[in-house]
Amino acid sequence: MRNSGESDARANTLISLPIEGMTCASCVGRVETALKKVEGVGSVSVNLATERADVHLAGPVDRVALVQAVEKAGYNVAASAVELMVEGMTCASCVGRVEKALKAVPGVTEAVVNLATERATVRGVAAVNDLIAAVEKAGYEARTIDTSGQVDEEAAEKKDAERAELKRDLMIAALLALPVFVLEMGSHLIPGMHEWVMSTIGMRESWYLQFVLTSLVLAIPGRRFYQKGFPALVRLEPDMNSLVAVGTAAAFGYSVVATFAPGLLPAGTVNVYYEAAAVIVALILLGRFLEARAKGRTSEAIKRLVKLNAKVAHVVRDGKVVDIPINEVALTDVVEVRPGERVPVDGEVTEGLSFVDESMITGEPIPVEKSVGGVVIGGTVNQNGALTLRATAVGGQTMLAQIIRLVEQAQGSKLPIQAVVDKVTLWFVPAVMLAAVVTFLAWLIFGPSPALTFALVNAVAVLIIACPCAMGLATPTSIMVGTGRGAEMGVLFRKGEALQLLKDARVVAVDKTGTLTEGRPALTDLETAKGFDRSEVLVKVAAVESRSEHPIARAIVESAEEGGKELPSMTEFESVTGMGVRANVEGVRVEVGADRFMRALGLDVGMFAGTAERLADEGKSPLYAALDGQLAAIIAVADPIKSSTPAAIAALHQLGLKVAMITGDNARTAQAIAKKLGIDEVIAEVLPAGKVEAVRRLKATYGKLAFVGDGINDAPALAEADVGLAIGTGTDVAMESADVVLMSGNLQGVPNAIALSKATIGNIRQNLFWAFGYNTALIPVAAGVLYPAYGVLLSPIFAAGAMALSSVFVLGNALRLRRFQPPLSVKA
Repeated sequence: MRNSGESDARANTLISLPIEGMTCASCVGRVETALKKVEGVGSVSVNLATERADVHLAGPVDRVALVQAVEKAGYNVAASAVELMVEGMTCASCVGRVEKALKAVPGVTEAVVNLATERATVRGVAAVNDLIAAVEKAGYEARTIDTSGQVDEEAAEKKDAERAELKRDLMIAALLALPVFVLEMGSHLIPGMHEWVMSTIGMRESWYLQFVLTSLVLAIPGRRFYQKGFPALVRLEPDMNSLVAVGTAAAFGYSVVATFAPGLLPAGTVNVYYEAAAVIVALILLGRFLEARAKGRTSEAIKRLVKLNAKVAHVVRDGKVVDIPINEVALTDVVEVRPGERVPVDGEVTEGLSFVDESMITGEPIPVEKSVGGVVIGGTVNQNGALTLRATAVGGQTMLAQIIRLVEQAQGSKLPIQAVVDKVTLWFVPAVMLAAVVTFLAWLIFGPSPALTFALVNAVAVLIIACPCAMGLATPTSIMVGTGRGAEMGVLFRKGEALQLLKDARVVAVDKTGTLTEGRPALTDLETAKGFDRSEVLVKVAAVESRSEHPIARAIVESAEEGGKELPSMTEFESVTGMGVRANVEGVRVEVGADRFMRALGLDVGMFAGTAERLADEGKSPLYAALDGQLAAIIAVADPIKSSTPAAIAALHQLGLKVAMITGDNARTAQAIAKKLGIDEVIAEVLPAGKVEAVRRLKATYGKLAFVGDGINDAPALAEADVGLAIGTGTDVAMESADVVLMSGNLQGVPNAIALSKATIGNIRQNLFWAFGYNTALIPVAAGVLYPAYGVLLSPIFAAGAMALSSVFVLGNALRLRRFQPPLSVKA
């Protein structure tokens, strides 16, 4: 392998390194001095503000030597992640070899390869050119992945071209193999067929024709197997292509000898197996074609998300509305969105009123009202009104772009369950080839006459039946479809491991404010005394409270304004310390405060005793209002429980989970809410650090724990939990600390995510059982263990068909997750 410096020097005269740990100008000097000592370095420029070192090369430089020089000086080079598209992988053993090659590159700390997405994610400080060179040396092709939409389209076009090429080769192989199959197998299966062939064509001429047709099959559509299979065999790293190449070449080679030099074979063994070679190629191409089509469908969730992007935006420039491509919209641009159009970018509404369908982002089917000051998300659909908005995020910074990135990362990740598969498949193909050799020798030595024929046919059957395609596809295809379906439901798995870990949760711990509740105070109760009108009392109380910025006061004012009435003016406002407030509203003296304020005014609150007791049980603190010295109403303001919360808690219980609430609120309020919702355990009056301790205690009591939160103070608990789920309407800090993001802000997403986790892992286990069980069971059958007792042998042709069916079964089973629906009681 080329050393990294040489590849860097040839590709660039500049290497940029992200440096960590620099704090002052002297640090800059030390890093520069250390880098300049590396042979081949021309000049060095280190920037403290950007924390980067630009190394200008004077000759071949080893990048790893640069990293080591920085580390020796006491600083670190930040690891980066590189995404590569890897072409030519066909089975699980290919994945293992590519990973092994990438991990061997100096500077690589982690390499994850996914067969279904055909991508490699590499972390470390190695040069990209070295990574590509390592993949090429392993026998595959690689290129970097650009995140722009244009390159995505190019990749899609390339995949379409590959599928078209596979279809063409399949048609050629099928047309050429069909006469070979009819000529040879028809003579065995159709009465009188053998005699007809002998009398019209002749056996020898029939063999010549089969030779020509099979040669065309192997040379044209089957060429791909030999171009990849034999070089891999020479490198002592056989893969699926090697199995097919060796198997078909053995059958064809034996047939060629039987056709043109029969005297070289023992008496009684002169026979041809052209049909096996030709039909095997056709059947495996059929399997690959079906596999390619199915793999295309596994990424449809991503394709649908990409299609949500608008192509054009109506932007106001120099007082005129002009249509420009979406990628030319800049931050703070003013954009018009007409009825029925997709919102082109994330933005804040500056003019207009409309309802926006956000279901493709949040999974919530009900359109959301948007007015001035409201936030809109790019990709959502404006319905009946016109909106003008100011762009707040464009390009790769929009929420839709971030969702696509998260889904791609989750789809490309490896679950813990995959580790066992990787270890097995890396040695599987060599083990199969050894099994084929043992089968050949056993039949040759101990088999009945003609022993050589039996030995060849059974060895080829073993090679073909054991291709580990299904093993390599079993896990990644299910992950792709499962995470894609989750995105459509508004459940984003930021980390693929969460998909496996979530199903093992035994307890779900939830924050109260913003998770179980709306996260903002609202007027929940207003009961008037006899002779008073509710709306009149509310308007007058709101007029008094409008002078206050206290959350309770704001909630009362907002409730009054929702009724559409204007608040009357007031005079003589006075705040009574520790009691309440008073003012004159339209000639009426209005006094609002706690029960002690009313008693100080000489008013008896006993008429509201029953209501006050109920409010206390619900954890609410009542206020009272008096008009002109008469007790008029009892009022309660609280953070209301989300309408979806009770059903979500019930759904979690139905899934067999305990539910715990961890909150900083007072114990009385927390217990009241827990009693109302049926929550199993309450931990109240805790600080953010206390939430982490509470999570640890619950884990010790119940086992695996999932924590649901939405605020900055939830970030430590989200990180401490086995799986952290962040409410999507919460803060960026909470989302960055979480493993799963619930885009809708709806707690129903938690049971949905758990149900999806259970379904996906169940699907993976089905796939792995089929893939491993299938190969384990059929290799002995292909080797001929049933022959002594039952006279049963597995033809290489049927082995090829069964092998192709195995991959198609695994992909078809994974695609069932596209139709996943949560249980009825779990749905929003």
